[in-house]
Amino acid sequence: MTDRALTVVRAGALTTVQDLGRPGHAHLGVPRSGALDAPAAALVNRLVGNAPGAAVLETTLGGCDLRPRSAVAVAVGGAPCAVRVDGRPAPWGAPVRVPAGALLSVGPAVSGVRGYVAVSGGVVVEAVLGSRSTDLLSGLGPPPLADGTVLPLGRPSAPPARVDVAPQPAPPAELVLRVTPGPRDDWFTEAAVRTLTTRVYRVSATSNRIGLRTEGPPLERARTGELPSEGVVLGAVQVPPDGGPVVFLADHPTTGGYPVIAVTDSADLPAAAQARPGTPVRFVPVRRR
Repeated sequence: MTDRALTVVRAGALTTVQDLGRPGHAHLGVPRSGALDAPAAALVNRLVGNAPGAAVLETTLGGCDLRPRSAVAVAVGGAPCAVRVDGRPAPWGAPVRVPAGALLSVGPAVSGVRGYVAVSGGVVVEAVLGSRSTDLLSGLGPPPLADGTVLPLGRPSAPPARVDVAPQPAPPAELVLRVTPGPRDDWFTEAAVRTLTTRVYRVSATSNRIGLRTEGPPLERARTGELPSEGVVLGAVQVPPDGGPVVFLADHPTTGGYPVIAVTDSADLPAAAQARPGTPVRFVPVRRR
């Protein structure tokens, strides 16, 4: 077996393989998937000399431990955390050389939710519909990592970047989501639309890669009855019967049967990926571009 591989010693709470995702297949019922914090994933790839589309590991809160079979360059970014190589402190947000057989420990997130681990050459698990991303909704791509999983690596195409540390945005203390009116805002009362854009919500602990769920004042419908299932997009703010807004993220379904009251600006979604449960959320109305 090739020495260009990585053994997962500790998988953590939820660690998956992610790249740029598989957009363009919604008409087939396939979600886009991909890294939730795409800028963080792109940055760690750049730091180790990978192409932007190389597959990385996305960790959730608890980090992971990895052991490469050959010397590799690694960069850890996204949610700030402690990084160690064979027990010795190593920099976060900068390229690090990890010798063959050494243990790379990516610690629990100090703040934020999702960390990103790029390895020189990228993770080269089998691609499905042009992407190596794990999709938790459809089950496409590799399953979430488990202890003992062996991940093949590609050959490095460029040397690591020469930086000491790369600036990265801090996880949000308050999540501000700019929204435009959704296609079904008329299913809600004027008071509900006003509530959405003037009251403070909080990130729910039930949030996941499919959607950021919120807790706060319920939104009252102006219409009763059922809505036929229809297409939904990344960032759609869907409102289920309990009245709590749900912001669709990368693994969202391609169709939904609940009304969409608003649509979030895609530029604000990376911050949503790093918002911890309890983080205040404000929906700010903007004009359509």
